[in-house]
Formats: sequence, structure tokens, C-alpha cells
Amino acid sequence: MANEDGAFLILHGWQNFRPEGHWQYELARDLQAAGRRVEYPQLPDASAPSAAVWASTVARLLGELAAEGRPVTVVCHSLSALLWLGSAPDVSAVDRVLLVAPPSPAVIAGIDEIAEFGALPRPPLPADAPATVIVASDNDPFCPEGAETAFGGPLGIPVIVIPGGGHLELTAGYGRWPAVTAWCLDPAVRIVGRPSAGGRASAHTS
Repeated sequence: MANEDGAFLILHGWQNFRPEGHWQYELARDLQAAGRRVEYPQLPDASAPSAAVWASTVARLLGELAAEGRPVTVVCHSLSALLWLGSAPDVSAVDRVLLVAPPSPAVIAGIDEIAEFGALPRPPLPADAPATVIVASDNDPFCPEGAETAFGGPLGIPVIVIPGGGHLELTAGYGRWPAVTAWCLDPAVRIVGRPSAGGRASAHTS
């Protein structure tokens, strides 16, 4: 079971202004209702972000949570997942990391506003890295080669594949996502898709 004194850092993606109904918004609310410490910041300039500014913001928040002596679970979606993999954050206080729908660096490199994120380094995870898992769909337009090809195999990160889930965001039907909330509260829970979303409520790991 997860430590009840743990904290959660939830990081959004490009053009995301924390809309109500998005699974990350609902996750933050559900975790707070469960009495957990949650940071769900609006990252600066979400429409035309700076990788350095976002990395600095994440570093500051991690430092604040570390100072509280709490083990931290990090939950990233989309562009923030790419940032996490490429910005070498201080993970000394981080217990678990969930990277949802990381976009292909090749795709991101072709979008002027966020191209610099596609050029960030992506070293394999070191042996002492926090427990890290990727959750991605098998038809994400932002990662056409698939998360296993782009990230899982090269970086040594297990990938859970959600059938038919698109980019796993609100327009793909990913409002409240009970399996992610359950995983946050208990790491033994397996993450599956939303039953009412475009994808089926099933998954496989590669």
C-alpha cells in the first residue's frame, strides 16, 4: 500500500490549462478528498512553453515536497512526460512516476511552439531510478510509432498499452479515470482504460 503521508505532483501537457473534467483535474480533486497532499500547478505559458522554465518549476516543487519529508508520486501527461524524461530532475524524494501518453520526440520536433522539448536527451533509466511506468494508447496521434518503440524499449521502462485511447485526454473520453486514482492510492492496482471512453477497459503490458 502507498504511504498515506505521501504527496502527489501532477503535471499537465501542452495547451492544458487544467480544465475541469480532465482526468488530471479529477485526480487532483479525488486525492485531495482522500486527504492527500497534492500539487497540481499551472505550468507557465502552457501554449508556448519553455522547457527550461518548466524544468525549473518542477525542480522547485519537488524541492518543496522533499523539504516536507514526504515520498512523492509524480503523474505526468503528454508534454510534461517528455520533460520528465529529458530534464534530469532530482528524484531523491520521488517514490513512483507515472508517465501518461508521452508524445513522440519526432512529432514534437515538428511543432514550433514546443520543438525544444523534442530535442531533450532521453537516457535510459538508471538502476536506482524511482519505479516508473508508461501508460499509452495504441492509436495516439502524437506517438504514431507507439510508446514501446519510442520509449519503453530504448529507456527500459515498462509500458501499459490502452487499446483505442487516443491521446488519453478529455477529447478522447478521458475524464475521471478511476484506475489511475486507485493506482495512486495503491501501487498494486493495475491501470486499465476508462470503461466509457473510446478505448476498451483493458490493457496489456509490453
